[in-house]
Amino acid sequence: MPHMEEVQVGVQSIERYRELLGDERFRELMTLADDIRRRLDGRVVWNVNSTARGGGVAEMLRPMLAYVRSMEIDARWMVISGNEEFFRFTKRIHHSLHGASGDGGPIDESRRQIYERVMEQNAHELFTLVEPGDVVLFHDPQTAGLLPHARRAGVTSIWRCHIGADVANEETRKGWDFLAPYLRCADRTIFSREEYIPSQVDRKKAVIIPPAIDAFSPKNQDMDDETVRAILVYTGIVEGPPGPGLRLFHREDGSPGRVDRRADIIRMGRAPTWDTPLVVQVSRWDTLKDHLGVMEAFAELANGRAPAEAELVLVGPNVHAVADDPEGAEVLSQMEVAWRALPHGTRNMVNLVCLPMADAEENAAIVNALQRHAAIVVQKSLKEGFGLTVTEAMWKGRPVIASKVGGIQDQVRHEQEGLLLDDPGDRDGFAEHVRRLLEDLGFADELGQRARERVREHYLVPRTLLQYAEVIRDLDEEGKHVGERPD
Repeated sequence: MPHMEEVQVGVQSIERYRELLGDERFRELMTLADDIRRRLDGRVVWNVNSTARGGGVAEMLRPMLAYVRSMEIDARWMVISGNEEFFRFTKRIHHSLHGASGDGGPIDESRRQIYERVMEQNAHELFTLVEPGDVVLFHDPQTAGLLPHARRAGVTSIWRCHIGADVANEETRKGWDFLAPYLRCADRTIFSREEYIPSQVDRKKAVIIPPAIDAFSPKNQDMDDETVRAILVYTGIVEGPPGPGLRLFHREDGSPGRVDRRADIIRMGRAPTWDTPLVVQVSRWDTLKDHLGVMEAFAELANGRAPAEAELVLVGPNVHAVADDPEGAEVLSQMEVAWRALPHGTRNMVNLVCLPMADAEENAAIVNALQRHAAIVVQKSLKEGFGLTVTEAMWKGRPVIASKVGGIQDQVRHEQEGLLLDDPGDRDGFAEHVRRLLEDLGFADELGQRARERVREHYLVPRTLLQYAEVIRDLDEEGKHVGERPD
């Protein structure tokens, strides 16, 4: 089994947020940061998750830690290692916490042995670096098994769960019952929504912190139309000419970056032109994201000709580049089979796009360009933890159509910042929402403008930093002093 990976994180000044936040909110953030730095007194804040690239957790951690480090707090990031058997099982748990069965595999004591063996190997490496009194945030089911090790090591431990189900069922019970023995060792648990807190967790120790995006990351930074066009033409997503723009972006450390890799695309014939309205969904190749439902609903709407001559672009990562998601290749393969079964005229309007993942920031810049160019961004998930792709699209002022599931329903108010489907399986309703926004451009623009303002108020990184800092402060004030070995 490979070793744990320490992800190198730079430093990014939080000052860039002063104008977006306003002076009063910015001063509040800096005052609390000073307090936390004093309380830590040289101790380290660690984050531990299962991948450094691909998925919302990794994308949130990198900029968030860079800002924390700019406040002179020692924040670090470790990625656990595991074999295919481990990641296939934790993907099963991931589905279970969403209330779905995934591959239907068992959640039993034999799998617990596999899980704990990998946790034991990672704990041996991790706790040669982490010292008693350090603070460790463990992210999602893949890391929960490290919590007992953290307690024995005298570490202040916080477990952060980024997924959940709106309504409990037999599947969620299986998943939470499996994790419960480990979660009892956490000093705090953090969830994205109140509804996600399971009965197996002590609610007195549970905190709600919705995820957030970084307005200045390669995925969300401002990008003019000429740059968008240059990137999308070069990658092959839209047809040329590229125009006078350069395919450049700013990396997280402020240095210049350039998009140099192209996308792998399954399509018929030529790429859509620059003027073609694009209906875009960006997400992992995961059955819970319902790529198939989006494609089939769009096909029914188009039936040989979509409104405004629009095309559908379903976007995901290169399936060999996301270590903790072994199902990606299977889902993409199923999508290709279904795409080939579409009628010839409809198949010509559907594009399956795999983005390069060798450079995570380059990948993010391509997503940024795609979302900014989209006529509509959709996220017709069957289940969803929070839905950061929705947040990203809202920040870019794009009209959104999404399922009323998980954290999406917290972000988007129907007919105010986007359009919501009460039933994720309602393909007719989805198709009608698409038709409405393609035909009523004024309404679509109003939705996008209100969406951006909602993200500015509620879903940017500084708000998350404030809430994490408050958790650390509260633990200290309750007697769980940071820097001291627990009983």
